[in-house]
Amino acid sequence: MPDWVKKRALITVRTYPVPSAKSIEASCTAGVTDAGEWIRLFPVPYRLMDEERRFSKWQWIELSLLKASDGRPESYKINPDSITVGESVGTKDGWRARREILEPLRRPSLCQIQRERDEHGSPTLGIFRPHEIKRLLIQPAEEAGWTPAQESILKQDTLFQKAPEHTLEKIPFDFRYEFRCGDADCKWHTMLCTDWEMGEAYRRWRREYGDQWEAAFRNRFEKEMIEKYDTHFFVGTVHQFPNAWIIVGLFYPPKREPDLFG
Repeated sequence: MPDWVKKRALITVRTYPVPSAKSIEASCTAGVTDAGEWIRLFPVPYRLMDEERRFSKWQWIELSLLKASDGRPESYKINPDSITVGESVGTKDGWRARREILEPLRRPSLCQIQRERDEHGSPTLGIFRPHEIKRLLIQPAEEAGWTPAQESILKQDTLFQKAPEHTLEKIPFDFRYEFRCGDADCKWHTMLCTDWEMGEAYRRWRREYGDQWEAAFRNRFEKEMIEKYDTHFFVGTVHQFPNAWIIVGLFYPPKREPDLFG
């Protein structure tokens, strides 16, 4: 039997939740260990966890882990009841502390990250600064709502967990960035973004602005990400499709001169 291990990690990525047969709903979560290594935690049934164990992005946590069987070296199964939430890493001095933690893991391009994975089997997580973000695509999702099977999962209690009072809302749009990653041979990328912040922003602004939600959404995630912030993308591979990459999180400190990472 494999052994559970204790690790400490800074959470940098949290995706919008999806239905999970084993935990009702779950969010793919990733971060950096105190040893400076990528780590992927799944499943994280965030809304079902006790309040004192609900961590935010940029908080250190300690927890018990078991190496996952999905083939990706950074992936670990978690014991949600073992989570201890620690201190946060703030945004002082242009996000300096956050940048210093991420700098050793940053790569010059998405193409470089993909080459490393193809040659060595890892990483299956990464961070880079896109050379140019052309636009944000907002497209209707293939399914506007959950399928009957997904709906059943979201409403059915498990042996150890009770379904949330309010069923997880399906985001009826897919958000994709079109960008050039900076590699000399890059021919542009169009990549799905599943960042939790985008899903929550859509829900909030749709309530506030109704059919006019897109203007606020584009201002935040297109105009400001292109013009105001030094935007980086956290990326990761998809378990079911090992060669597919998606944007799993956004890193957006303010622009400064010289470049934030030198």
